[in-house]
Amino acid sequence: MNRALVLGIVVALVPVGVSAATRCLGGNPAITHVEVQSTHTMGKMNTYHLVGTVMNMGTANQPSNTLQFVDIYDGAQKVDAKTIPPLTSSGTFHFTYNWNRASDAGAGSTTFVFKMRMVHGTNCNPSNGGTFTLKF
Repeated sequence: MNRALVLGIVVALVPVGVSAATRCLGGNPAITHVEVQSTHTMGKMNTYHLVGTVMNMGTANQPSNTLQFVDIYDGAQKVDAKTIPPLTSSGTFHFTYNWNRASDAGAGSTTFVFKMRMVHGTNCNPSNGGTFTLKF
């Protein structure tokens, strides 16, 4: 009887432990989406207008002294960084980036990687949305 009671308590506590491990108590900025919003052709060049979203998926507002960026890479080469302001809990921020590419480049031949970078502040779950890859 005692063994069954102990087993029941352990089984009842497992889901609580699992959900607590996946729930982030604090600020948790994540790149949730990046897309090509539009393309403009000028001569033999296309300008791709990229739009991305960063969301604080944590349970707390980020402190006002948070300093964070989305670093933008063309393959392995860093081409830019966008400053992301401190976000409220569930708050979002949209960033934009324009990229020029030859108009005869094949679809899907460019791979951009977007990475969160914290300079001052904390991210309670950096593996959740720390990078986003876009091919166009």
